[in-house]
Amino acid sequence: MEKNDRKKATDENIHKEHRGRVKSRFLSGGLDVLDAHQVLELLLFYSIPRRDTNVIAHRLIDKFGSLPSVFDAPYEELMAVEGISEHSATLIKLVPALINRYSSDKNKSKVRIASLDDAGRYLVNRYEGIEVETVYLMLLDNKNGLIDCVKIHEGSVNSSAITTRVLVEAALYKHASSVILSHNHPHGIAFPSSDDLHTTRTVKSAFDAVGVNMLAHLIVAGNSFCDILEHKKEE
Repeated sequence: MEKNDRKKATDENIHKEHRGRVKSRFLSGGLDVLDAHQVLELLLFYSIPRRDTNVIAHRLIDKFGSLPSVFDAPYEELMAVEGISEHSATLIKLVPALINRYSSDKNKSKVRIASLDDAGRYLVNRYEGIEVETVYLMLLDNKNGLIDCVKIHEGSVNSSAITTRVLVEAALYKHASSVILSHNHPHGIAFPSSDDLHTTRTVKSAFDAVGVNMLAHLIVAGNSFCDILEHKKEE
């Protein structure tokens, strides 16, 4: 075996053993026993099979500052980090989306919305990690149990984007007795714009026409939320 080949084989064995140790630490102690860069290092094992992901993980933490900030970073900014490919950037963006879906599907059948605070807390978690304006419609049965939380639209929110037909059809299809409309202000505050007020008025009228009670239209911004219907009452 040539000298270069022996060195390459030795490096591969070292990486293999190191990866084995990191995986074993996770399997025995969970993520709590790993530092932030080690969590990323472990994750990147599955998109970067033959390189030292420790160095790349440190680059991500150095650039974005924390583990949550890495997962919340835009795809394009992740791609700008040396060593991060399309596969790795996609894998990183998959994590918060997967957490969101897991939590939603696991708890869907157990959720009862007894108050607007319940709805607000549910939606704050639902919007976690979502960096674009997104519209959800919560569908409730006659005991305020959550039937489903349906994504209606992704992108700029206005009265033309949120079509009343799609909203009403979603409610009638799942036989919802009442609904809670929501959208987020990813980089703003939980306060309605004039367009939010117009949209709420239009949508409320559409639900009233088919006998579905629209309980609220919530705006979510970070950990805060407000109800546009309540805001309208105060005007």
